[in-house]
Amino acid sequence: MLNSPAVSRSPALKIFAGSSHPALAKSIAAEAGVTLGRRKVTRFSNENIKVKIEENVRGCDVFVIQTSAAPLSDHIVELLILIDALKFASAARITAVLPYFPYARSDKKDEARISITARLMADLLETSGADRVLTMTLHAPQILGFFRRPADQLLATPILKRHFSRSSLSDTVVVATDAGAGKIAGHFAKRLHLPMAVIDKRRVDDSEKAVGTALIGDVQGKDAIIYDDEIATGGSIVEAARILRDFGARQVRVGVTHAVLSGQALDRLRGADLDELVVTDTIPVPEEKLRALPNLKVLSTAKPFADALVRIHGGQSVSAMMD
Repeated sequence: MLNSPAVSRSPALKIFAGSSHPALAKSIAAEAGVTLGRRKVTRFSNENIKVKIEENVRGCDVFVIQTSAAPLSDHIVELLILIDALKFASAARITAVLPYFPYARSDKKDEARISITARLMADLLETSGADRVLTMTLHAPQILGFFRRPADQLLATPILKRHFSRSSLSDTVVVATDAGAGKIAGHFAKRLHLPMAVIDKRRVDDSEKAVGTALIGDVQGKDAIIYDDEIATGGSIVEAARILRDFGARQVRVGVTHAVLSGQALDRLRGADLDELVVTDTIPVPEEKLRALPNLKVLSTAKPFADALVRIHGGQSVSAMMD
């Protein structure tokens, strides 16, 4: 009796979450129509971490969601251990989903004897067993070149564009906080068919701190949208808002992808003359920060991440999502 030919089946799609942003991971899984995979993370008294995969992943197409949020080092190590556990549980392919890429600002050697840590993160992900990486709005797009495995970058531009397009954009200007942010702000301005202005930021008195000294562009009597990839301590945003008001801007709103909000950010932003501060949920924003900043609005990135996961799983183009 002849054996029946084997039936070719595509590997099952599974999504696992690290500890850094369970709410976003749950939303992505719901959008993708998948239940989060079961895993157990144990933290011992000596600060060691153990990850146990509590379901069968043999031959599966697995996505691991972990963003860069405090405590950052713990979450990086947890991610590497989680990927390694999945690898040795015989997952067919593992994609690391990093909504906010760790050490994204350390993308070049601008001082002697320092690490290009973004490249190191790429090496560690590959060594742990990640077959590909999915992230959003890198501080420097060339970070994708650090990977020897496939890596995709989503942009938050469509999400933020949709939000700002709900109000009238007549007499509105998109503003870059400095020349370095000009490219990402220019991309956003192009999508909204708006003009752009750039703040001229320079170092004064031989200090390391740069301050805005001039504005290239016209904002007099117009609404301004400050656009950038992230907001960390808030210094650049507050300085930009001050300059825009000095140059006669009628309304000042802010749109950024990653809400790092570290250091003195809350105190600075509370005192800033901003009409609206819009961020995405690539990093969890705790309730106390939401209460401290009543003009803060957080937009979900779950849908684009879920769409990208499904496309990767099905062998479809991710870049087509950006068209």
